[in-house]
Amino acid sequence: MLDRIIKFSLSNKYLVLLCSLVLVVVGTRTATNMDVDVFPDLTAPTVVVMTDAHGMASEEVERLVTFPIETALNGATDVRRVRSNSSQGFSFVWVEFDWGTDIFKARQILSEKLITVNAQMPIGVGMPALAPQSSVMGEIFFVGLQADSTSMMDLRTIAEWNVQPLILSTGGVSQVTIIGGDYKQYQVLADPVKMMHFDVSMSELVEICSGISQNSTGSNIRQYGSEYVVRGIARTYDLEQIGNSYVKSLNGKPVRLNDVADVVIGSAVKMGYASGNAKPAIILSISKQPNANTLEVTRRIEENLALLKKTLPADVKLDTKIFRQADFIETSVNNVKNALIEGAIFVVIILFLFLGSFRTTIISLLAIPLSLLGAIVVMKFLGLTINTMSLGGMAIAIGSLVDDAIIDVENVYKRLRQNRLLPENERQSAFIVVFEASSEIRASILNATLIIMVAFLPLFFLSGMEGRMLKPLGISFIVSLFVSLIVAMTLTPLLAKMLLSNDKYLAKNEKEKWLVRKMSQYYEQSLDWALRYKRIILISVFGLFVVSLFLLSSMGRSFLPEFNEGSLTLSVITKPGTSLEESNRLGNLVETELLSISEVTSTARRTGRGELDEHSQTTNSAEIDVNFTLKDRNSEEFLADVRAKLAGIPGIASTVGQPLGHRIDHMLSGTRANIAIKLFGTDLNHMFTVGNQIKAAIIDVEGLVDVNVDQQVEIPQIQIRANRDMLAAYGITIQEFNEFVDVAFGGEKLADIYEGQQRYDLVLRLNPDYTETIEGIRSALIDTHNGKKVPLEQVADVVSVSGPSSISRENVQRKIVISANVAGRDLRGVVNDIRDKIDENIKLPEGYRVEYGGQFESEAKASRTLLITSIIAIIVIFLLLFQEFKNFKLAGIILLNLPLALIGGVFSIYFTSGTLSIPALIGFITLFGIATRNGILLISNYQRLQCKGLSEHEIVTKGSSDRLNAIMMTALTAALALIPLALKGNLSGNEIQSPMAKVILGGLLTSTLLNIYIVPIVYSALYKRGIIKNDNND
Repeated sequence: MLDRIIKFSLSNKYLVLLCSLVLVVVGTRTATNMDVDVFPDLTAPTVVVMTDAHGMASEEVERLVTFPIETALNGATDVRRVRSNSSQGFSFVWVEFDWGTDIFKARQILSEKLITVNAQMPIGVGMPALAPQSSVMGEIFFVGLQADSTSMMDLRTIAEWNVQPLILSTGGVSQVTIIGGDYKQYQVLADPVKMMHFDVSMSELVEICSGISQNSTGSNIRQYGSEYVVRGIARTYDLEQIGNSYVKSLNGKPVRLNDVADVVIGSAVKMGYASGNAKPAIILSISKQPNANTLEVTRRIEENLALLKKTLPADVKLDTKIFRQADFIETSVNNVKNALIEGAIFVVIILFLFLGSFRTTIISLLAIPLSLLGAIVVMKFLGLTINTMSLGGMAIAIGSLVDDAIIDVENVYKRLRQNRLLPENERQSAFIVVFEASSEIRASILNATLIIMVAFLPLFFLSGMEGRMLKPLGISFIVSLFVSLIVAMTLTPLLAKMLLSNDKYLAKNEKEKWLVRKMSQYYEQSLDWALRYKRIILISVFGLFVVSLFLLSSMGRSFLPEFNEGSLTLSVITKPGTSLEESNRLGNLVETELLSISEVTSTARRTGRGELDEHSQTTNSAEIDVNFTLKDRNSEEFLADVRAKLAGIPGIASTVGQPLGHRIDHMLSGTRANIAIKLFGTDLNHMFTVGNQIKAAIIDVEGLVDVNVDQQVEIPQIQIRANRDMLAAYGITIQEFNEFVDVAFGGEKLADIYEGQQRYDLVLRLNPDYTETIEGIRSALIDTHNGKKVPLEQVADVVSVSGPSSISRENVQRKIVISANVAGRDLRGVVNDIRDKIDENIKLPEGYRVEYGGQFESEAKASRTLLITSIIAIIVIFLLLFQEFKNFKLAGIILLNLPLALIGGVFSIYFTSGTLSIPALIGFITLFGIATRNGILLISNYQRLQCKGLSEHEIVTKGSSDRLNAIMMTALTAALALIPLALKGNLSGNEIQSPMAKVILGGLLTSTLLNIYIVPIVYSALYKRGIIKNDNND
């Protein structure tokens, strides 16, 4: 079969060349049109259910809104976890589905479940709504609006009616959330004293305001041959006209709205502040839809904003540099592309040094573009994008892509030269020489490539986020390698025949190149020496192997290396119950402190919440995005300075993360930190106490930073407690009492006021004298049954108490989270220390329990999966080797490369990061596959020479020397091509591939250097004892 493929290629040169050309054209076109992203789509199928509970207290929201929603949704198909947060006036429920669930099917399931819940919602509470579906990479772009003279209200109006609709109309955008500025409202501020004087009740005002600005239709009139539409026009946005609206008549005179209330344009109750570089701003955060191309969406948004900018007032500044995920994507992808190109340059240098011929180098190199373009076509077919993972797979493969071609070219070139040295009558045709030379090594090439592919299979057993992230790397590696195998069996022999079989060319290159001759000479001498001192060498190598195993067992463990995104996301929390204004003041102080650090270029802060934004903060918390450029200091020193600045600000707790990093943490554990210690219980105050005990117990653990306890403590409340006896005495029903409290203090939206296409709420409430102090609330006048009014304090007790600020739950249980990040130490070691400290020092009350969540869970699960599947892969590799050599002992000799490779891999990780991450584990797996290739080349050559009847010494020395060139070239191209990735692991995009590159680089260097001595030594020893010889004679 393989021989037929080689023969077909040699016989049909135009067809093979045409197919190669088509692949180049199709691959190039596909590559230019493919989506580009930073990572594969990592979105866990999550649906967010949001409910506006209209100012309801946290425990009421939990009991009346969140609990019914959770109960209904928990039974949905494929639900993995249900998390919720109940805070004042809002309920958020996050429903997480099993990986692989179709998100739109999940939304359909939840929509059907919510139908039954709608009927259970209390009166006045909005219907539960599904949040727009976003990707976990979520917010891809922030736009800041600032102005010199335009008011914050006008600026917010521009954001609301000019900027937001334009961005939402851009393809690929799922959600735009606005925070900051003054939200414009038409307000009717009633004065209870004037209402009493004019005998106007609150219910009358409600009725009047409900229809205060509406048009009506009066059918049609047909007259004078025309048809007229009859319309009643009463809609207005003129404050004077609204104020002139008739309420009732008193003593024969009309009472107008102006007589009992002030009609004004004001700002709605503030829910959040925003600022840019410590100056007030409005920030729009833009989320993209799943599977949308971030770069394309960003480009379209920027084009639209550039057009819009021309229509805005001159002093309004649009800042699009606050956070732009496209920057990170472009930087990351370019860094990986550069590593690919630099790796290819290393390959060219190695090939030219060894082959010493321009033609042989070109033939070998052609495998690289063809394999990469072939991989891109397959990736497009599989629906994958170009991202740092798929490009990383190609960057790791780049040295291995030329290996098959090198082995073929090197052997063909050698046989053509040997053929030319024969007497003319004994020479064979170029066709036969090329065919036989390619045929001679085709089994070795095929098996070696299959083994590398098998070694990569454990990657495809990873599930969850790590599976989503790393599978594209495996696919691009395996596919490009497979294409390189096809190229080596079709195009390479054909080009070798076309370009290398010329007599004049062969005459010029009769002798081996100087480097190859010298290397062979020194190698044969050193091999002779090694064969004389077998025992010393074997014991030394075994000693190195034992040391590497010891180092491996003592290494720290982590899930993924730290990303280098060039920006930070800080979570800053003040004490619960802190007013929004005070939180804003502290937030400004944090920004000012951060801007004093020389590396920080800009800051953008969001304090509080945007309207129904699932990522929003409570009033006592803020999220600050910090852009920075490292100068003289490294990343660790800069982060230490940031943490030191934050530690110097009193009254805040902070967490330092990175935009993508903290979103990945949030997706894994529901907390924006590396480690989440979840404490489940019933009493919030007691849980908070235990949470602080846990914090005190673990805070001294080495490497632990940003330790925070969820601030789910009680905050001040003003309760208006109905006195039923007094209410009955004044003839006020409980419903009337509740409606009065709701309208008078909460403010009720009663109508829409239109200014052209723009719509604003008309809200009725008492004026600020009665809504901003406890005394004012007490003196507010409530209507009685006989039309009189009495102060509220006569029919109710107005008291100051405390109640929960927010209540978090997971799988229908209350929880409080102690979160922490890790710096300067491995993740697993820190978690083990935390567990020990909690077990030693904390005694949990009955009904309380602790769960651990975060990246280490994924790391432990992935490590177990990789260990089991790697053992299976090694067994499959062993069987493939047996299939080729039909001899268990020979297969065993080749597998000696695995411990030899392990030595270098372990040492390279130990002396660089010292931490074993999931990418490093995958590096070891890949390494085992690549390292067996050298052994296959040696053993297959020994077998070939043994059949010719050579002596044991000749078989080992000649067989090893004969293959030295191919072994050194394949190993050095595979290893040195990884140098750019290994050395530039701190650059954006290279973080995950770098540990893999370090392992493969170190492992290949030791396995190659030791393999060319250990395999001959072991083969020689077994041969002398008759073990191998006997097996072959059977």
